[in-house]
Amino acid sequence: MAKKSVIAREQKRARMAAKYAEVRKKLKAAGDYEALDKLPRNSSPVRQHNRCLLTGRPKGYMRKFGVCRVMFRKMALDGKIPGITKASW
Repeated sequence: MAKKSVIAREQKRARMAAKYAEVRKKLKAAGDYEALDKLPRNSSPVRQHNRCLLTGRPKGYMRKFGVCRVMFRKMALDGKIPGITKASW
C-alpha cells in the first residue's frame, strides 16, 4: 500500500487538472504560452501518474480496470470482475 500522502498528492493533481482544463485549453488555442507558464505546475494533466485505485501502487497498473495487477488478480479470483476467468488449457 502506498503512503497516504502520495495517494493524496495524485488526487490533488487530478482535481487541479480538472479545475484548470478550460483555462489551459483557451490559452493553448490563443498561443499564450507566457500565461500558460504562470499556471500551477500540477494543473497540467501530464504530471498525473496512473495509480491503483485501491492500493495506490504505481507499477503494474491496468488502464482498462484502474487497478494494479495484484489487486486485479485478487478481484478476478474472488469473482468481483465480471467476465474474467482464470485461464486453463
